[in-house]
Amino acid sequence: MDAITARRSTALLTDRYELTMLQAALRSGAAHRRSAFEVFTRRLPNGRRYGVLAGTGRLLDAIEDFRFTSHQLDWLADQEVVDEPTLRFLADYRFTGDIHGYPEGEVYFPGSPVLTVEGTFAESVILETLILSILNHDSAIAAAASRMTSAAGERPCIEMGARRAHEGAAVAAARAAYVAGFTATSDLEAGFTHGIPTTGTAAHAFTLLHDSERDAFTAQIESMGRGTTLLIDTYDLAEAVRTAVEVAGPTLGAVRIDSGDLTLLAHRVRRQLDLLGAEKTRIIVTSDLDEYAIAALASAPVDGYGVGTSLVTGSGHPTCAMVYKLVARATAAGGPLLPVAKRSAGAKSSVGGRKWAARRPDEEGVAEAEVVGTGALPAELAPHLLQVPLVRHGEIVGREPLTAARDRHVRARAGLPLSATQLSKGEPVLPTELVLR
Repeated sequence: MDAITARRSTALLTDRYELTMLQAALRSGAAHRRSAFEVFTRRLPNGRRYGVLAGTGRLLDAIEDFRFTSHQLDWLADQEVVDEPTLRFLADYRFTGDIHGYPEGEVYFPGSPVLTVEGTFAESVILETLILSILNHDSAIAAAASRMTSAAGERPCIEMGARRAHEGAAVAAARAAYVAGFTATSDLEAGFTHGIPTTGTAAHAFTLLHDSERDAFTAQIESMGRGTTLLIDTYDLAEAVRTAVEVAGPTLGAVRIDSGDLTLLAHRVRRQLDLLGAEKTRIIVTSDLDEYAIAALASAPVDGYGVGTSLVTGSGHPTCAMVYKLVARATAAGGPLLPVAKRSAGAKSSVGGRKWAARRPDEEGVAEAEVVGTGALPAELAPHLLQVPLVRHGEIVGREPLTAARDRHVRARAGLPLSATQLSKGEPVLPTELVLR
């Protein structure tokens, strides 16, 4: 096994207790009982009106790469994590079950079964940590990104958070942001891996490197052309605008403002650009933007937003609190799946039974409720089912282009009541109705 193969394996991206449960279940004889696990969240982050599912495509790749290498098995044995029979099971591990879920880019609500994993207990339980780590992170980023792109309207949002996140998380965040409507990323690995358009020109260091701002602008224009974006707030803003137009001419592509009162400065820069004949030069703003700052700039003459820290940290909510719960299991080979549920006190109880989910529209086609149920599906809800096949008998069947998830999110958000895009705190925009049969 070479180093590249070792890095690709996702089998150890898990918690130890997944394997100790597996070992004990193998010993008790229950490991091969048919089981159904569901991923859902009991509540949305405080003030959020809807969630956005992201990471499904990454998850399918990760499940396909969930294979224990010989080096990993040797390490597990050396550390005495599991016993010899469990090591033999892991050596041959392949997920052979079925996975259904909300398609990527879809919105969800408390109780929505965004993912259902069916297989033996042994092959399903050890996927828990991997599934939750991907979906919790990516969905949190996508939810924040959706609020930002909604606030931005037709103006583009650019993801610029790579310097504020773990290097791997930065790539995943760029992907999730693209699903939720961001148009580009500054992260080259995200562009290479996921095909996301990349953008970026220069930082303040480039201007400071040169003997004058004019020299810096001249060098950038000569290298990148007049369509480039010049950073104009290193020294004096008004002087920078004059210099930029003198160097590039009135066809300068864009200027970027990265500090100060962005609303006030955008108006001043727009007025100055227009007086200098650069009416088509765009204004891009950055500087610790979030959805609230973007909304506040709605009336300013701004043409695009660059967002970093707030995006890659989920704008204050870096996780979705999704959980992975056993909801049904068989008692004998070939037997029916019987509901099971956690009955602990407080808010951590769950509802047993494998569930379907549908989004019921009103007479005008606007969503009015998330309906989640067990047993027979009401005929009138059949056209509105949300879950789709992702894995069938261990084979990936749900792969799709990233653009499909991106387009889906536009449709899903547009199908919600108008109040879904309000930034003021409120309850989920749709109630979740539970139908048990």
